Amino acid sequence: MFILKNAWISIKRNKGRNILIGIIILIIACACTITLAIKNTAVDLIDSYKNAYDKEVTISFDRSNMMKDFDPSQSEGRENAREKFDNIASYTISDVLSFADSEYIESYYYTYGVGLNGNNIEKAEIESNNNMPNGFGHGKENNISSTDFTLTGYSSLDAMSEFINGTYTMNEITENAWDIAFDGNYVFINQELADYNNLNLNDKIVLEDEEGNTYEFEIIGIFKENEEGNGEPMSMFSNSANTLVTNASAVTSITTSNEDLQATINPTFIIDSYDNVEKLQDEFYEKGLDENFVLQTNEEIALSGVSSIENINSFATTFLVITLIIGGIVLFVINMINIRERKYEIGVLRTIGISKVKLTMQFVSELVIVSVVALVLGAGIGAVSSKGVSNSLLESEINSSNERTEEIGKNFGGPNGNEGMPDRGNRDEMRGKGMPVVQAYDSIDAVVDMKVLLELLGIGLSLVLVSSIASMVSIQRFSPLTILKERS
Repeated sequence: MFILKNAWISIKRNKGRNILIGIIILIIACACTITLAIKNTAVDLIDSYKNAYDKEVTISFDRSNMMKDFDPSQSEGRENAREKFDNIASYTISDVLSFADSEYIESYYYTYGVGLNGNNIEKAEIESNNNMPNGFGHGKENNISSTDFTLTGYSSLDAMSEFINGTYTMNEITENAWDIAFDGNYVFINQELADYNNLNLNDKIVLEDEEGNTYEFEIIGIFKENEEGNGEPMSMFSNSANTLVTNASAVTSITTSNEDLQATINPTFIIDSYDNVEKLQDEFYEKGLDENFVLQTNEEIALSGVSSIENINSFATTFLVITLIIGGIVLFVINMINIRERKYEIGVLRTIGISKVKLTMQFVSELVIVSVVALVLGAGIGAVSSKGVSNSLLESEINSSNERTEEIGKNFGGPNGNEGMPDRGNRDEMRGKGMPVVQAYDSIDAVVDMKVLLELLGIGLSLVLVSSIASMVSIQRFSPLTILKERS
């Protein structure tokens, strides 16, 4: 109690000096609060970006593995390469379902494409149709690219990447389209094909395979392709003009009824961790996947949007360190000057019997009291300021995310942004195709939380200890008789 009482008396007696120390600590506290808030906001945003992307795995053909033993100078080598290529075992829909049954896979979706001809509908005349989905087919000698139309079936909304990334946009759609789109013979057709055949919503089209089997579909939506210049050279139609979008179940029904049809399968698997990709690939090989196929992930894409935010985080860390170093040096120098000015006071107190320990504790207590008051004020000012700073930092990301949400909604046929976005079950609206969901911080607690306050308290105590070293060392070295003698 004696120490605190003397410390309080000394603070009141030396108002100017303590106010100066308090202002310096207040500025340091304010800067540290804002910096820590920015760091935490940046970390949250980085986590948001990473969580916005599903950890996707796709199956790709390993061309480098095929070509490693190929010698183009030898005709025998070319023949062996051709034979090796022809003997590659492609995977089927049954294989995909088997692959998906793994402890490393959380969910999956796929596209399933088949080529058919028109019965009561004419192909939009383009010079060639290269819009076959990328993937490996199965079946016999039929070729999708030789047929009039490509019927592409999606297993779920997550698989409809062309609509999610904006390649396709729905122009017209029936009211109940998304309630029935994945169950039955329903199709979305290209606007160009609809105009070419004078087709409208709810019209029926009939397709047939090369054996004459017919399949009837009802039009529940009309879409357009947004990428300019995507059609064949010297063609008035886009590549997707003869693409018919349906569900995977409809395509499965067709391929089941006619096993001679060639189909393409493009699965995407959502895994629990990128660390398990190699284990998953070995598991796929054990289940029959040809070793000329490899698994690829979207990890690089998922992390590509984080670099700028990580730079902000690094800058905030650097600024925090520089602030602490400069602040600590300034406080140390001021405290040394303070001790030199109070040498006589120290000599008197030591002469009347105050121990070095108590005297040191008094000087430290003075600095602690001033620091606590300054830290509280600095934290309050920093908290108010950090809200604006952090929201300013996030503003472009928030706006970008909201605009992208509305854009995707419109791509699926909604006139009012995400009101048109069909229900994707329990999955977040924007997850699945790299759409970050950025939290808009609208309260101080969202930025300056208990973690920031505890970090600030630790910083404040560290500064007190560093700046108190001057008083601790000086008091231990001062001789009271020498001090009084110099004073006289």
